[in-house]
Amino acid sequence: MTGAVRTLPRQRVRGWRDWRVVRDRLATLWRRSLRFRTIVLTVTLTAVTILVTCVAMALVIQNELFTARKDQVLLEAQRATAAAQATLDAAVDSTDPAAAQTLMNGIATRLSQQSSSDLIALYRIGPPSPLAPQPFISPAFESGMVTDALRTQVQSSPDLQWWQSVALPADDGREVPGILVGHQLRFPAEDGVDSYELYMGYDLTSASQTLAFVQVLLWVVGLVLVLLIGAIAWFVLRSVTTPIADAAETSAKLAAGDLGVRLPVRGEDELATLNRSFNAMADSIESQIKELADLSLVQQRFVSDVSHELRTPLTTIKLAADMINDQREEFDPATGRAAELLHAQVQRFEVLLTDLLEISRYDAGSVQLELEATSLAHLAEDVILSMQQLAEGHGSDVRLVAPGGYTPVDMDARRVRRIVRNLLGNAIEHGEGRPIVVSVDSDRDAVALGVRDFGLGMLPDDVERVFDRFWRADPSRVRTIGGTGLGLSIALGDAKLHGGTLSVWSEPGRGSNFVLTLPRAGQPVSSSPLPLVPDDEQGGALEALGLTQPISTRPGVRKTT
Repeated sequence: MTGAVRTLPRQRVRGWRDWRVVRDRLATLWRRSLRFRTIVLTVTLTAVTILVTCVAMALVIQNELFTARKDQVLLEAQRATAAAQATLDAAVDSTDPAAAQTLMNGIATRLSQQSSSDLIALYRIGPPSPLAPQPFISPAFESGMVTDALRTQVQSSPDLQWWQSVALPADDGREVPGILVGHQLRFPAEDGVDSYELYMGYDLTSASQTLAFVQVLLWVVGLVLVLLIGAIAWFVLRSVTTPIADAAETSAKLAAGDLGVRLPVRGEDELATLNRSFNAMADSIESQIKELADLSLVQQRFVSDVSHELRTPLTTIKLAADMINDQREEFDPATGRAAELLHAQVQRFEVLLTDLLEISRYDAGSVQLELEATSLAHLAEDVILSMQQLAEGHGSDVRLVAPGGYTPVDMDARRVRRIVRNLLGNAIEHGEGRPIVVSVDSDRDAVALGVRDFGLGMLPDDVERVFDRFWRADPSRVRTIGGTGLGLSIALGDAKLHGGTLSVWSEPGRGSNFVLTLPRAGQPVSSSPLPLVPDDEQGGALEALGLTQPISTRPGVRKTT
């Protein structure tokens, strides 16, 4: 008993889940399959149309069958009644009750012979009389079949024929549909005429059987039509949707980068014209992409070759600039200032040349990572220490908040350090001398570093272009720390090379927040341990600043919360 009690609920739950799975699959098929959706709509609308047509035809046939059978019954009853009345009119008036009763029985027999009804009843109109024949009722006739309304109409209208639909008893005890026809018969009597009500019942079983056969035939024909129309719709749609599905699959392959796919062209119809146009478009796209790829390759080679070729003269110019800069105190003030500017610009040109070489390596896909286990928190602290003097020169106080990120993670330390230096340098340059918060945290899947400044911030359009090469939000603003305009673009490339992400949030008047997220196991990053949008409401950021301490410049000393 216990096993049964436990088994039944599980079976019900499984059935419900199976139904939900089927429902979800049908919903998915409905959304994604044009053929399935069209066939379902076609079959449904066809079934509804055939259902309405069959019901209407069944009702019309039923009405016509009933009307035809009713007219036949009424005509037959009228003829039988006329024949019986003629026999009565020709009979000799007699005062013998036995003779009158014999006449009544003969009339009943004649009515039965003249009509197809074996349900006959004769009731005397008026009070009973010992001389008048007794009413005649056939054995199968039930008096309850005659309603008061019908008797009233028959008694009040001696020359009219009346009928009513009734339920007649069958031999097996069931009730079958029928018609009860009423007339008046006039018997000759000693004092005139005795009137009798004549009722004859006619069975409509044959009409019902004919109607049932017609209805079954209609339903069978309707079902066959639905199946045939569904099969025809499937065949026609298959001939139309299969080329469309092939075109969709080929388009997906073309969008995925397989430029050699083409659609087969058969015939001269509209689909063949579509396939030819698609193939022509694919040819054009392939040729243009190849031209662009060749042009891009030429540009990459040009940048790389120019950068390499500039290395030698730049080295010579740098050595000469260093020598001149070292002796600038011996020159007059104008010449000394020129020597300083020459030295600074040569250094900036060297950095720009290095960045251009790095960008060309990214474009050529020849960048390789040199992974080593590194603590992101310690790396961030080292970068902050190295840029402490620059931050103080701009009046910015750099704080480190590192609740996590101390466990070593495989990364290219040189490239990650370059990302952090670039983000922190931008924060110092655009932080307007306000505090800068560097956050490091981690979880089971990733480590993250965020650089938050409270400077002017950027507009949404500027945020979308912040990683573009050589782009600046304010072109008129002079770079104060000698940036080249390629730093953020290179930083984004380094982050993607690690399988991580580099995201930015910024709002005018609230500053900016850059978040670098690196995976632990080389898997794509799904979420970051640090939020991209900072929670600055109600002084939260200032309270966070108050919980941290400035990074000490003494070696080996790390201040974190």
